[in-house]
Amino acid sequence: MISSQIIKASIEELSAISKVSLAVWDPEGKEIAATFETNDISPSLISGFVDSPADSQVIGIHHLLKVLDEDEVLFVLDAKGGSEDTYMIGRIAVSQLQHLIVAYKERYDRNNFFQNLLLDNMLLVDIYNRAKKLHIEAAVPRAVFLVETDKEKDGTAMELLNGMFTAQVGDYITAVDESNVILIKALNPEDDYERLEQIADTIADMMNMEAMLNVRVAYGTIVEELKEVSKSYKEAKMALDVGKIFYAEKKVTAYNMLGIGRLIYQLPINLCRLFIEEIFGSNVPAELDEETLTTINKFFENNLNVSETSRQLYVHRNTLVYRIEKLQKSTGLDIRVFDDALTFKIALMVVNYMRYLDSLDY
Repeated sequence: MISSQIIKASIEELSAISKVSLAVWDPEGKEIAATFETNDISPSLISGFVDSPADSQVIGIHHLLKVLDEDEVLFVLDAKGGSEDTYMIGRIAVSQLQHLIVAYKERYDRNNFFQNLLLDNMLLVDIYNRAKKLHIEAAVPRAVFLVETDKEKDGTAMELLNGMFTAQVGDYITAVDESNVILIKALNPEDDYERLEQIADTIADMMNMEAMLNVRVAYGTIVEELKEVSKSYKEAKMALDVGKIFYAEKKVTAYNMLGIGRLIYQLPINLCRLFIEEIFGSNVPAELDEETLTTINKFFENNLNVSETSRQLYVHRNTLVYRIEKLQKSTGLDIRVFDDALTFKIALMVVNYMRYLDSLDY
């Protein structure tokens, strides 16, 4: 429902323009906001007016009017003044409050709609019927962005996103849990995945610069229909998890760029164990030191080129060869050979995935 701050700002603005004093109570007679001292109005007077069949009542210089929502009294407005325009100003204030009620109900209903849409809690026919009532276009390309931050700072992240994106162009921001804020971004027909990457980078940079939030951003694929938004959301969730396991150094992860990490993420843990045992036997490599990891990653980046890798690592070629041969002795895989390099890369990712699953057990 509308906050007391919104109601207060609304009646103060109208009172300043019209020079008519205004106050708003709830149906029990509790003051919500007022531009004058309301000591001469008792709660019993307000509740008695609420129970009466009349829509308005004049008590001295007080003009009481009911603010309705589908025949239910939500507020009572008092326009205080002796001029002929006082009642008219009161009617204008009532109309303004009722429009605010409709706007906030629609906002809440839209939030509820998108939460159920993301979680697949709606039938197909309900999706389009409710979308039509809420004035949400169905045939618009969209993509879902997931922003993960600290639970305590979810409110800050949502506030920043609300400042960056607006429902006026079809963007909607919501949340379905305590640790992620969700952006459902409406796109133009010409927008591609390069555009999505730019949006995700902008979100991550803005969160870091404006509020010093350490966030991770993931996004799903572009969908053309409203009914497919949940698909993009599930993809964004997978991208977030896969990114944390295999691409921890990246702040932005795209579902369509997950590569082999997406395949490994969907493997059963028993199959992963069998694969590791088959590759390494009982010699599963323990935590690799930073020097070895850097060497391996740089070697892979340079397409198994020993000379280029040694140059970029500022080490002698023989030193690099020594490191590779040392790794070969401990694992049985020579990463200078393409097949062994591919096997080692996959095995390393599977080991990281298994460690991630083990960490979830605690």
